[in-house]
Amino acid sequence: MAMYVPDVKTQRWVIVAPNRKSRPDDEGDPKPKGCPFCVGNEKATPPEVYRIGTGETNTPGWQVRVVPNLYPITDTHEVIIHSPDDTKDIEDLPVEQVTRILTAYRDRYRAHDADGQVLIFCNHGFAAGASLKHPHAQLVVIPRQINLDALVREPVANIVEDNTYFYTYCPDFSQWPFEVWIAPKSEGAKFGDIEGNKLSDLAGVLKRALVKIRAALRQGFVHSVHEKDVFVYNYYIYHGTNWYIRITPRFIHRAGFELGTGLSVNVVEPKEAVRVLREV
Repeated sequence: MAMYVPDVKTQRWVIVAPNRKSRPDDEGDPKPKGCPFCVGNEKATPPEVYRIGTGETNTPGWQVRVVPNLYPITDTHEVIIHSPDDTKDIEDLPVEQVTRILTAYRDRYRAHDADGQVLIFCNHGFAAGASLKHPHAQLVVIPRQINLDALVREPVANIVEDNTYFYTYCPDFSQWPFEVWIAPKSEGAKFGDIEGNKLSDLAGVLKRALVKIRAALRQGFVHSVHEKDVFVYNYYIYHGTNWYIRITPRFIHRAGFELGTGLSVNVVEPKEAVRVLREV
């Protein structure tokens, strides 16, 4: 069971989950084992709860697969395996596969929406918090009485792409260099409300945003604390009404100033980020 510890003065919470220290570590393990997320290793995970593709449960044939997390943060914690490919993620996968991934996100959001606050997030790269290299996202459910310290949707400004159903933009309140938000043009909906044609549109928008951010890194528009060709990022889908996707490339470290003040230092002005992303 997850243990939630409140700070009575600020109404912020901490989750104590000591089982997380037992997670596998592709980066630090000198004796790597077979990847539990790869095709043929379905028995190495907990029994799957969802799949897109063919074949019987817990056998090959899947295109997207969802299993419970062996090392959960919350009482409901799932892993959404993006594809059978051990290395390619959204920025390199076909749009059709990205649409399947987002369909799985949407369906699992709907499956748990009545249970609490549903957060879907992705840690891409070890420096972003991933423990296994096989591309995947995660879904957690947090009780409704827990106050989440999350941003509401930022006003649309500094537009990178104006698509059929979505805006891609760099908000004035961008905390990370080349931070990009994707927001639907309509308001008042949760992510679970999104329907088929908008899912395929979102797949193209999300893929293009990640491709552009990676191109900016590789062309040297921003100095990165990681190797030039190592693309490290996080994104999450806002849990409530007026949802959005927030992509935060990890080009810089957070250090003592940020930790001590709660303030973020962004070394790239959002309007400059937009100029670069439009060009690449």
